[in-house]
Amino acid sequence: MIEQNMTKKHQPELIHTASYSVLVERTSRKKTASLKVDEGEVTIIVPKLLEQEKIDEILADKHSWIVDKLAQYQAHSPSLAREYVSGEALPYLGRNYRLKVLTGDLAPTKLMNGRITVTVPEPSTQTHYIRRALVNWYKRHADKKIREKVRRYESLVGVETGVVRTKEFKSRWGSCTPYGDLEFNWVIVMAPNRVVDYVVIHELCHLLHHDHSPQFWKEVERVMPDYKENKEWLREFGHGLCV
Repeated sequence: MIEQNMTKKHQPELIHTASYSVLVERTSRKKTASLKVDEGEVTIIVPKLLEQEKIDEILADKHSWIVDKLAQYQAHSPSLAREYVSGEALPYLGRNYRLKVLTGDLAPTKLMNGRITVTVPEPSTQTHYIRRALVNWYKRHADKKIREKVRRYESLVGVETGVVRTKEFKSRWGSCTPYGDLEFNWVIVMAPNRVVDYVVIHELCHLLHHDHSPQFWKEVERVMPDYKENKEWLREFGHGLCV
């Protein structure tokens, strides 16, 4: 996917309060405003032409509710391993890239000169927006890379695929249907490139054998003779893949 510059007209809006920031999403599909707090991130979705004064009134009215939701999140969420500061290492297909956090209007996240660059208005207080930008970046690249790998390996396995999607799974790396539809956990692109290949081959082979029988593993080994090494890497280190 070609990353394009975001014009000022389409930049997301941020409203800053003393204790949190609010992301404003404007849409022509809504006639009323809605508010959500998800993983410590406050978002208000409003009609496209709703006046700023009305948005401020909604936020003021819901201030106590927002603070309560944020407190609940802080109390029940595990401490994040990442600090989301410049210089932090971010894995992608077996290589570590350095995070570079810039101050400015929200802009598309880019990989340039060996650094993954994220731009937010207030980096020191907006780690959730930095994380959101990184997640979106990983999802875009996972969708592209995994589709490429499916196209590469489906002929080697000897199958035809249907729809290929990337999404977020809680406890698995991929799934398939008898119709050839495949779904992959986008987080897998944080693993080494060969491990990603293994996950793709694994799901493609399930289109031939819908279980983990000896015949299934024999097919996996035919396409990837060193699959056991990649399977073991995933078993040992896969739980640590996170943004």
